Amino acid sequence: MSKHLHIDHLVYATPDLAGTVADIEARFGVAPQPGGAHVGLGTFNALLGLGERTYLEIVGPDPAQPAPDFPRPFGVDTLERATLVAWCAAPRRPLPEIVIAAREAGFDPGDILPMSRQRLDGVLIEWTLTLGALPENGVLPFFIDWGRTEHPTHGLQVGGTLVRLDLHHPQPRSIDMMLSAVSDESVLGDEESMISLNYADHAAINVEILTANGPVILS
Repeated sequence: MSKHLHIDHLVYATPDLAGTVADIEARFGVAPQPGGAHVGLGTFNALLGLGERTYLEIVGPDPAQPAPDFPRPFGVDTLERATLVAWCAAPRRPLPEIVIAAREAGFDPGDILPMSRQRLDGVLIEWTLTLGALPENGVLPFFIDWGRTEHPTHGLQVGGTLVRLDLHHPQPRSIDMMLSAVSDESVLGDEESMISLNYADHAAINVEILTANGPVILS
């Protein structure tokens, strides 16, 4: 399978942000950097670069915020351990076109919503993304547009290089068709996609990241 989708970031959700950040630092040999609070959602994140305009987002409960009246994003409230729950694509096409194409292909990435958070240096960053239930247990992506905001990887510590994103699903042909509908057109010089699609009894995702300590698998 060769899909032209830029992987913007991977979402590694956890019930214990500090503990997971320490674990990632030990495994990668590089410490994730604090990102900021998602005010009103009850979460905080830490980030680690994975190459050009791709990063790992570790997201967990923010003890400085009161618990929201609704579930925190990415199933944080129900997790027993850190889990790779989703991946986010940054398409070349405008997000409204992507949402239409996705829905016509049979999956709903959610509505487009404005988001923001304040970095620890006080800078407010803003973006838009599709927000809804994670399609097919995270096998299908959600989508982001950073607009004029400086991408989070700017100045971010690089902890490794994303080698492969493996998608597992009991109906891989259907997933392949859905991904094709939202993929960017091939551009001369593009490298082969690092996304692989595999048959499995249950939907799941995992990634391989090459670090200074060797290959690391997150699932």
